[in-house]
This record gives sequence, C-alpha cells and structure tokens, in this order.
Amino acid sequence: MYIDRPPPLIDTDVFSAMPERFRRKGVGSTWADANRPGQPTDCFIEGPSFDADGNLYVVDIPFGRIFRISSDGVWSLIMEYDGWPNGLKIHPDGRILVADYRYGIMQLDAAAGRMQPLLTARNSESFKGCNDLHLASNGDIYFTDQGQTGLHDPTGRVYRLSPAGKLDCLIGTGVSPNGLVLDPNETVLFVAMTRDNAVWRAPLMKDGSVSKAGRFCSTFGTSGPDGLTMDGSGRLFVAHASLGHVFVFAPNGELIARIKSCAGPSCTNVAIGGAKRDRLYITESASGTVLVADISVLDDEM
Repeated sequence: MYIDRPPPLIDTDVFSAMPERFRRKGVGSTWADANRPGQPTDCFIEGPSFDADGNLYVVDIPFGRIFRISSDGVWSLIMEYDGWPNGLKIHPDGRILVADYRYGIMQLDAAAGRMQPLLTARNSESFKGCNDLHLASNGDIYFTDQGQTGLHDPTGRVYRLSPAGKLDCLIGTGVSPNGLVLDPNETVLFVAMTRDNAVWRAPLMKDGSVSKAGRFCSTFGTSGPDGLTMDGSGRLFVAHASLGHVFVFAPNGELIARIKSCAGPSCTNVAIGGAKRDRLYITESASGTVLVADISVLDDEM
C-alpha cells in the first residue's frame, strides 16, 4: 500500500458531538435492528456536507433526522421525518439532496421543513437502499444503491441521474457500493465497495458509460471503506467503518497518510472544509461525534 516509507499518522480532535438532548437513548429503530443488532444506538450520524455559509449538515439515519452544525459547533435540528437519510450533499445552488435508504433520492426544503421525493424508483422497481451521492459540475447526480448486498449478493448498483431526468445504471454488480466521488477532471468515478473491503476505480467513457473498472485499493477489517472525498490534487480520502481511520491515497494508489480517530472506530464519512479547505471533517457515527484533522500537513509531506 505504500512504497518508500510508512505513511505519516495525522491526529484528530473533536469538533463537536451530538448534544445529550438530541440523543434517543432507549428508543427502538427498525434500521438499527437490521444494521446494528444488539448494539445500543441513540444516534448514527453520516453524510457531512458544508453549505455556502460554512455550516456543516449531517444526517442521523435510524431516527430520520437532519442536523445543521454551526462553525462554532452548535447543533440545530432542521428536519425529522419517517425516512432513513443516509447520505447528503448540498448543491452549489443551495438545494439539499439526500440519499434515503428507505425512499430513494430526496430533496430537502429546509426553509419549509419539507422533504420531497426526487427519484424513488427505476422502471417502477424500488431501490435496494440508497446510500450516498455525489454531485458533478454539470448537475449530474451520481448515487449508490447498496441495500444489503455483499460478497454473497454482488448486485449493488451505481447510478447517474442527469438534470433532464435521464437515469443510467453504470455498475450493476457492486459489492455493497457506498461512498463515491469523481476525480478533479470528472473522468474517473471512485466507489467504496464496503463488503469487498476495497475502492473501485471506474473510468468514464465519452458516451458516459463505465469501462475497465478495477480495484484502486484494498483494505481489511470487519467492515470496509465507507465515505469518500477527494481534494483538488486528486488525493483520495477513504473513511473506514471499522478501523477507526481515514486512509489517504495518492492518485497512483499509494497510501500516503493515515488519519486516526480520537473517538471510536466507526469512521463513516468525510468532508473537506475550512477557509483554506485544509481541514477534514469526519463522522464517527456510533458515538455521534464529528472529528476534525489538519490536512495541510499533506502538502508539507509531498
């Protein structure tokens, strides 16, 4: 995974943790029963995304909630509904798009406090369970349909939805497709395949299809790669859902850094923020904590 020397270790600090008043202690959840059996779950946060004012949005999957965290770490409940919001991205035009495990791709009208469906089915067939999404510069929405797929059932799907409503299935044999991101040139799609413990690299052809998809990197553990993000230099940040790390890979696939959680092992998603875009924010889902790491040191290492 690395070539010349062991990758440097970058520490994290707690940016903010869900306040006690928002935690649902002792409250049952059908989602938690299926995905975290036997584990107490008072929240499970995911989907970090920044708005234009520097507020960080996160979702709470089992209890259908969406929160906004101010730059000084104050939490506000924006929306609560009967879905399972799993991924969230904020469009440059301010629209808040949500990959909902129960309903599909949704759109949040925060001002009105209303969640509206954007895409709930393909050819009248419901999705397996949408997980995460990525917004391309031309308005295309890339999203994963993970459900309960895995090595035993490699039928997870990766879709692209155009602004005109055209839906393309780019991958139909995914092993638990999860987080996804385009490279800076938007010619290669990276997809975390959690239960394959790998990130797939899928070049996009001129006609928009995928060809020659392969494993960009492989990891290990009881879970696997989850959320992804990429900086302007093409460095890929991979949140690992059971190892308590975010792994940083160079464009050639070399592991160049490890970012270690100070809160727990369930690092599920990542977002780059800060005035200079030199801070990485990480959701440690099980503890309901958002971590932050200084990634400007990566430029010093290069």
